[in-house]
Amino acid sequence: MPEQLWFTQFLNQHLAGVITPLMQRIGFGPRYPEAPISNFVAMELLVFLILIVFFLLVRARLSVERPSGLQHLVEALEGFVNGQSEEIIGHHSEGFTPFLVVLGLFILIGNLIGLVPGFESPTASGSVPLGCAILTFFYYNFHGIKKQGLLKYLKHFTGPMPALAPLMLPIELFSHGARVLSLTLRLYANMFAGDMVTLVFMSLIPVLVPVVFLGLHIFVSLLQAYIFVLLTTVYLAGAVAEEH
Repeated sequence: MPEQLWFTQFLNQHLAGVITPLMQRIGFGPRYPEAPISNFVAMELLVFLILIVFFLLVRARLSVERPSGLQHLVEALEGFVNGQSEEIIGHHSEGFTPFLVVLGLFILIGNLIGLVPGFESPTASGSVPLGCAILTFFYYNFHGIKKQGLLKYLKHFTGPMPALAPLMLPIELFSHGARVLSLTLRLYANMFAGDMVTLVFMSLIPVLVPVVFLGLHIFVSLLQAYIFVLLTTVYLAGAVAEEH
């Protein structure tokens, strides 16, 4: 039986009887039937719930005459992401802003939640960054096809000259596949290393010094969330551009 966080244990106690039979029915029976939910899945679900509550609070407090501090914060975040996407993608990029904002907040909260005692960062597990990277991959390709049409979008994989198509096609396919790997490893490696360094120094020197590493962890969390969103924006720009 793997070690479980208290939230993971709570979910398994109440949901194992439903999840385990369902997983077994579809042919993916869990290794531990009494604990089908792993820590990173539980933390991922918790981040999702935090986001739901956050957006409900923002929605409930929207006001034109007397905007709250929370509303100002969200508007500043939306304006920053929208401004960045407009600079990189161009006009009519505002349709991508909701996805980019939610993606950035999910990664940021997932990075920071590990600082709370009794929790751990789901992004420090390779599966969560991989899921975000795969979602990003399908998202920008979907919008590239939607904007240009399937044939026109696929044409840019073959390069500008038909004679170079046999060479360019595997290079382009490898390049796009490497984006998933790059997004995954960058986020996972930084958060896993950050968690390990913080835990080591907190166990060795529990006074004063860990504060420095906690500050570093927060900075890295913000930076990695920003880089992930920035790269997603760049990939979107390449996918929906009129000419490649």
